[in-house]
Amino acid sequence: MIDDMFARFSADLQERLHGPLSFRYVLQPIMAMLYAARDGIVDARQGRPLYFWSILTSRTERRQLLREGCSRVARVIALGTIMDVIYQLMVFRRIYAVQLIVVVLTLAFVPYLLLRGPISRIARHFIKQRVPTP
Repeated sequence: MIDDMFARFSADLQERLHGPLSFRYVLQPIMAMLYAARDGIVDARQGRPLYFWSILTSRTERRQLLREGCSRVARVIALGTIMDVIYQLMVFRRIYAVQLIVVVLTLAFVPYLLLRGPISRIARHFIKQRVPTP
């Protein structure tokens, strides 16, 4: 039974690449990258530590940082949820919640999570170059 669910899950995920609304596989990560760039530059200007690294190493701030990240990409997550619900209703005639969560988080939150820190590091490099040394 679990093997059948996993097989259907993986087959459904593969079919999404070529089905209706497949443009979301490009649109959602790009939007998440834009939000990551914006927030990474703000982090660099404020001298905040790298986002993903802080989540991994700071137990006290982890929950707050994850909430902050989710709230920053909430629009992308909401748009992704709406698009995936429409897709599932068009193709499957029902909604599979686990697939919905996996697809939306993979396309929206994961790129944000992985890119905010490196963008912050790059922005710090450029900010240091612009600041004249006394």
